[in-house]
Parts: sequence; structure tokens; C-alpha cells
Amino acid sequence: MQDIYDVAIIGAGVVGTAIARELSRYQLNCALVEAKPDVGMGTSKASTAIWHTGFDAKPNTLESQLLHRSYELMETFVSEAGVPVERLGGLLVAWSEEQQQALPGLLARAHQNGVTDVHTVSAEEVYRLEPNLNAGAWGGLYVPGESIICTFTLPLAYATQAVLNGTELRLNFPVRQITTEADGTIRLQSDDDRLRCRYLVNAAGLYSDEINRMLGHHEFTVTPRRGELIVFDKFARNLINHVLLPIPTAITKGVLVSPTVYGNVLLGPTAEDLDDKTNTATSAAGLQMVWEKGQAILPQLVAEEVTATYAGLRAATEHSDYQIHLHADQNYVCVGGIRSTGVSASMGIAEYVGGLLAEAGLPLTPKAAFKPVKMPYIGAAGIRPYQNEAMIAANPDYGRIVCHCERVTQGELLDAIHSPVPARTLDGLRRRTRVLQGRCQGFNCQAGVVDLLARETGQEPRRLLALEGER
Repeated sequence: MQDIYDVAIIGAGVVGTAIARELSRYQLNCALVEAKPDVGMGTSKASTAIWHTGFDAKPNTLESQLLHRSYELMETFVSEAGVPVERLGGLLVAWSEEQQQALPGLLARAHQNGVTDVHTVSAEEVYRLEPNLNAGAWGGLYVPGESIICTFTLPLAYATQAVLNGTELRLNFPVRQITTEADGTIRLQSDDDRLRCRYLVNAAGLYSDEINRMLGHHEFTVTPRRGELIVFDKFARNLINHVLLPIPTAITKGVLVSPTVYGNVLLGPTAEDLDDKTNTATSAAGLQMVWEKGQAILPQLVAEEVTATYAGLRAATEHSDYQIHLHADQNYVCVGGIRSTGVSASMGIAEYVGGLLAEAGLPLTPKAAFKPVKMPYIGAAGIRPYQNEAMIAANPDYGRIVCHCERVTQGELLDAIHSPVPARTLDGLRRRTRVLQGRCQGFNCQAGVVDLLARETGQEPRRLLALEGER
């Protein structure tokens, strides 16, 4: 371990890992610290998994600027890194005269944001695109660039590339105290560990306001905004062809119906402000509201089997724009208030933060070589290992299916356990391979998966099951 790092990044969600990846391109010694036992465990893993164009962002905001830039950067990265993506296009449906009258304004906003392929469609075209929609649509807005993405793989890809290029990842490192030393370095203190750095980036998501206050700043307060979602079985997938988007409000983008890259259908989210940053439980009232919205949009959907429900917390603040601030006198950048667009804006935010650090005096000298990353493919639209005869011939473990719901093989599990950013929990395996994520939710395969993970890592099975209960 380094004694003093050039840069430390607090928070290994999709934004923090993207920043770590960006900085790993340069001749710097960087540390990425995370309070939890894995990357991507907070807001990042519990989103709606939409890769947004930013068409509906408020024009001339930092959010709109970084969403637009990030889309360009991610088009290259997701292809190179093998992140599962399906470019389905988005369809906003107007269900009332009032919503229909809002479409021209949304169209003008999209064009102002540089998303110029957006166009309105008639009611007849809406039903041609989506024949299973409920009756009563007035018209719609078609957004060709809206896509679905694997929000499990994306932060793992960023973190993996950062680690491959020299970043040190320090998990189970909750930052309890921040102090400035006599030599000007910044010291981060966790429960039983510490490190020092010359520059600091706060990408702590829901806790970014608390980290910010440790450094004497009070520009914003995070209010956790809970979004509850329902995941339907893969048999529902043929009911829709696009991401079905509502007309957004000032508070939320609203309840959507969307395929996932794993072949399921997602319904949600709610938007409920809470005062508990740990409350990711679903509620009867929230799920009932989502269910009723889904029934009104796509009646056949609610007749399908439900695979799972979950809730995520977005880092909302009292401000309508991102709260990204440079405090050059402290060599400190705060990245807060990213709300629900962190996945889509992550690479744009990372590039922007790199520029702020350079402005504060951090030298950004590119490395002679920047190692690429290629992630295991866990989407439904491509070839998985159990279907790949060449992989099975080279290693029979890729033909040994452990999770039959999601067709996950022993070879994939072993790869995840021994990867550069290794899985050490059942949840970590789930997000790297899809194991335990299918219609039986691990009923049939959990015992075997626990045994495999325990054997390969030397952990006690009881501890693994206890951690699973806390996820």
C-alpha cells in the first residue's frame, strides 16, 4: 500500500468508479475507498437500468452538459468493455390531452439538449410500435437513443479497468474522520485503517453531504428518495418492444415499463423522500401504486409472474442540478446530488472532475499504455458461456450449469471469484454472473453456490449467509 496517494476517491458506486478509471489513465497513484464490501452496492445496483440520452434534462445545466458528453464517451466504452446494452429506443406515451400538449415542449427541450433525432408520433404510430398498450393513448414522443444497460457490469468494468491500471481498491473502509496534516496532505480515517492523499474526491452518493461537512462545506443536504420496482418473469418480455416512458414531472421521471438486459420486464419506480439513508425495504403502498400504474399502461403485464421486488435510494438534494464543486484551497472536489442519472452521466462526470483536479494543480500526464478491460457477458441478447462450444471445449466448467434459472455455469462463478475485483459475497456473485437472480431466487442453487464460494475464499458458509441477509 502507498503511504501517500496522489488522489483518493471516496465511494465506489458508478460515479466513483468512473472517476477512478478516468484518473488511472494518468501517471498517478490513486486509491478508491468504499464503505461496503464490494463496488456498486448502493444506488448503482438498484436503478432502473436505463442508459439515458439526456433528452429531457433541464437545458443549460451541468447535468444536461455532462449527460450529453457522457453518452458520446459511453458509446465507445460499453462496446470495448463488453457491457451488456440493448438499443431499443424510448417511447413517451401521452395518456391525456394535457400530456399530449406537453410533447412539443419536451421535443424542443430534447433538441436544445442536442438530442436531435427525437420526434413526435401519432396515436396510430404508438400502437404500431407497441400493440399491447392499453387503449387511450393520444400520441407519443420517440427517443431512438434510449437504451437498456447492465448497471451491475458498468461499475465493475470501471473499477476493474482502474485496478488493472494501478488504482488501489480499499473496501470495508467507511470514512469516519477527515483531517488535514501539517504537510498539507489529507488523512482519511476509517474504523481500523487510514490513508493519506494530496487530492480528495467525494463521490459518496447518499453520504456525500456528510463527507462534505467533514471538510467544512454545507452547499447541499441529501434526502434519500426511494424508488420501488417490480421485476416480472422473462415470459413477459414479448409484451413490449421499447422502453415505455411517462411524461416526466419536476420530482420524478415517473413510472416506466422497460425490458432488462437479462430478459425480464421492469416496472417502476416510485419517488418517495425518506429520512433514513439505509431504508431500502419495499412497502405495500409503494408496490400497489406501481402495480396500478403498470395495469393502466400495459394490462397484460400484471397477469405475468413476478420474479422479484426491490427498492433503491437516489441521492436527491434541495437543488435541481448536480452539486459538483471544486475547493481548490483544500485540493478537494465534491460530487453530490447526482440523483437518478449517475449511470448515464458517469463518464461525463469523471472527465469533468479530472478537469477540476487539473485546475486545482494536479498534473495529468497520460500513461504510455492504458490497459483495456473486457467483462464477462451476462446479458440475454448475446452468447453466454453455456452456449459457447469453444469455451466449453477449452474449459468444461463453462458447460457445468449451477443456476438453471439464469444458466450460470461453474466456470463463470470461478472467474468472478478470482477476477481483479473479486466477488467475496453472494450478492457480489449475483451482480457478476446473474446467479440467484432467476425465478427461484436461489431456492435450488444457493447451497451449492455457498459451498463453492466458501471453498474458494476460505470463508465460513454461515458468514456468507449472514451477509446475504444484510444486503
